[in-house]
Amino acid sequence: MSNSPPPVNNSYDPTNALDDIPGLHWALNEFLQSRMHESERFCEQSDPEKQRLYFATGFGLIQCVKGLMSFEDKDLLAAINHTKRGIAVASAHRKRPASFAGRLAGYIVPAFSTSGTEWITGMTPVERHAELVYAESLYQKSLLGIVYSGDWLAFIREVLNMRTTISIYRQLGKWIETVDAAYALAHPELLAAISTPDPSPKTGADVEETPSQSNPHFRSGVYLGLGMSHLVLSMMPGKLLALVELFGYKGDRKFGLELLERAGGWGANGRQEVLICSPTEAEGVRRAICDMSLLIFHLVLSAFTFEGVDVRKATRILEWNLKRYPNGVFFLFGAGRLALVRSQPSKALTYYARAAQAQSQYRNLHHISWWESAVACLGLWRVADSRLWWGKLGGEATWSKATYTYGEAACLATLGKHAEAKKLMERVQGLRQKIAGKSIPIEKFVARKARKYLAQSDTLLLPALELAYVFHAIAHAPREVIVREMIPAVGEALGVLGGAKKGKDKKLESRSGYWDDVCLARFLEGVCWRFVAYPDPDAELEPDEKIPVSPEDARTYSERAFRAVFEHGPDIELDHYIVYYAHFEYGRLLARSGDKDGARTHFNLVLSGKPLEVNAAGRKGKYSLENALHVRTNAALEALDQNRLL
Repeated sequence: MSNSPPPVNNSYDPTNALDDIPGLHWALNEFLQSRMHESERFCEQSDPEKQRLYFATGFGLIQCVKGLMSFEDKDLLAAINHTKRGIAVASAHRKRPASFAGRLAGYIVPAFSTSGTEWITGMTPVERHAELVYAESLYQKSLLGIVYSGDWLAFIREVLNMRTTISIYRQLGKWIETVDAAYALAHPELLAAISTPDPSPKTGADVEETPSQSNPHFRSGVYLGLGMSHLVLSMMPGKLLALVELFGYKGDRKFGLELLERAGGWGANGRQEVLICSPTEAEGVRRAICDMSLLIFHLVLSAFTFEGVDVRKATRILEWNLKRYPNGVFFLFGAGRLALVRSQPSKALTYYARAAQAQSQYRNLHHISWWESAVACLGLWRVADSRLWWGKLGGEATWSKATYTYGEAACLATLGKHAEAKKLMERVQGLRQKIAGKSIPIEKFVARKARKYLAQSDTLLLPALELAYVFHAIAHAPREVIVREMIPAVGEALGVLGGAKKGKDKKLESRSGYWDDVCLARFLEGVCWRFVAYPDPDAELEPDEKIPVSPEDARTYSERAFRAVFEHGPDIELDHYIVYYAHFEYGRLLARSGDKDGARTHFNLVLSGKPLEVNAAGRKGKYSLENALHVRTNAALEALDQNRLL
């Protein structure tokens, strides 16, 4: 794409709204090249009055990104106002709704219906794009509203708006299927060309004059919205999904991924079949966002699900986009995440450093690099370095100050700097925040741990290693680091606990929280040995890696540790979550060793709702991070049925 922006007509005619698409495409390209201010400035200069369909809503998207990055009320509120303006502009360009009599007639004569493909067919190209843009802006406003809302009523209102968005996307998707099918019947020899962009770039409304009457820009938007709708619905917890299905909505993950892949022409095994040689101008304007959505699913959400995850496909998508956007901060984040998924945290740190250096215009984007760097350092057991990243986040970032503060305090406590750790632990509870009137699960967890630290006279067992487990750093740690650093740390803690054998030291065992500490140490020991025995399926092991323990022995040590958790679980006073997570991780161990029936038994125990610690009298309400465990356990059961490695 040219470095110079395309010309934009000063006078605006709504009937020629699609003439602005090349300009917005250029602005998006600038944004993805880490030239955010240039992109923002071009949108403002091209549409100072915020009346153009694509520029007004494109500018709203930029503000949405800024608001979600900062998480500050003023930025979120500003973004909501901009997306509301985008909704108003899109509404002005939409086809006028039928009269009341017309709507009644629609129930009898399909041609008069406002909820079928006939309604979309009767639209002009601009009106169809306006319908799409309206759905996009409504989705952005709903997402911002859910984050910003402080009560359940506001939350429910925004969820209902999302229902409207999904309905529009499905209606547009059915229309594309209808026109494609009709065209295929008339021109079977050109069927393969329907869903691919014309390699000769066109601009404006002329691009709509295609056999299927829908250009790549429109298609990429429908693929993005409909694909993401299917993905989100497919990942909902069972209870919530059952409620959503009452309204007729059901997510098809495979179909959702396929839709997102269509925009980029990604074929089987992640091979790009068509667009790799096409000029940027010939693509759908939302194609890059579809690629980014795929990367988020395969590299980030893969921590909570297994079905559909394909790291090799993500690698190809990422490599292609890095060639196009070598300085693109979002794709550099993706490269770092890919390295972490491959259990290469050192390589990940290099990419996160590059991402931080790629731009200085949006300071909040640095915070993503810092967060990922803090976790990667835990995976390398560089606790002092991780502490520095948590400290930087606590000083600037606003997403979750309670988590950042606890992260720094946990590292300080691990390093033996308890005077500094105590000051931070005392602040954690007061830094908590809520979304839609509900507490954030990870903040509830760290607040509990901070209270426990203070109640136990400034002591907490293996706080940094526990945090490394919660943030999946152990799962992506090199095996040499686990054997050389993490397991010895657990061994040292068990030594302090007097060997952790019941009846060995009555005085020590009488200490409040003693068996909580024993179970935590044994649990972390089991997790560490489990990843030594069976590394993450996507890990790329170093060829010269030297592990002094055989996989069989590591498996035995892991199983022994988990069984110790089950044995002492009834004596836990506060950290009840350990027993449930131990059943989950033991189930994964059994699955990797070939015992699928045993794995299924432990997964079903987690989902049974029964008090697995037996003596659950001391537990009030849910245990820590319960919902996250249920999501992962359901995903693990699905993976068992699909013979996927856990």
